[in-house]
Amino acid sequence: MAFRPAFSRRLTLTLAALTLLAAAMLSWAALQKHETTLEIRAVSQGAMIPDGFSVWHHLDANGIRFKSITPQDDILLIKFDSTDQSEAARKVLYRSLPRGFVIAQQEEKSLTPAWLSRLRQDIQRLG
Repeated sequence: MAFRPAFSRRLTLTLAALTLLAAAMLSWAALQKHETTLEIRAVSQGAMIPDGFSVWHHLDANGIRFKSITPQDDILLIKFDSTDQSEAARKVLYRSLPRGFVIAQQEEKSLTPAWLSRLRQDIQRLG
């Protein structure tokens, strides 16, 4: 009879440890900063997108770091290390570029569920 309580206690502790491990892994995944991409496109068809050098100049003048600036078809793609850098760049570029451009966050396929991404965004707003 002494075997059952010991087994039950060990099973409970194992399940609790696994639950804590799973919670820690989910928290870690939620707090990770992922690469983000801004895309700049012209509003009217046939209009030219800004050249990468002028965009680089505006971002550098405001102390915003980026990974790359790449023209692709009629879009200019700018990659950043974090969403904070991307958001700061979007604000700077809206102020500095002439009207007639759409500056938007490029949607990237993510392996994390939508609720986990929203949790990460809420945590960033609090801190």
